[in-house]
Amino acid sequence: MSLYKPQQRHLTVRNRELHFVSYEALPADVKHHADAQPEMWYLMRAGRRWAVMARDPDQPVEQTDAILREWAEANACSDEPVTVAPKPAPNRPRIKSRESWWGPGEGRQAS
Repeated sequence: MSLYKPQQRHLTVRNRELHFVSYEALPADVKHHADAQPEMWYLMRAGRRWAVMARDPDQPVEQTDAILREWAEANACSDEPVTVAPKPAPNRPRIKSRESWWGPGEGRQAS
């Protein structure tokens, strides 16, 4: 069981409530070819998380808030409207008509 206690910061930037959570460091995973990762701050939104920066446990809370606020201004709070390209319609298989060699709309009777 992990002894790590996640830290949370709630900041308001441009009238938006932002929730940052720290996650513990991860050791390297040779099996999955993953490098070790330090303690990290993540932005939480709608059940998802985005990596922000490495967490320094010795950093004062005020300085952490200032750095997270600066990151949010540069990355999470843009004045430009976000345009999302429409998704193309999925390729669906054609539905075969009910016509068969017996004629339209007729089919074999279930026995």
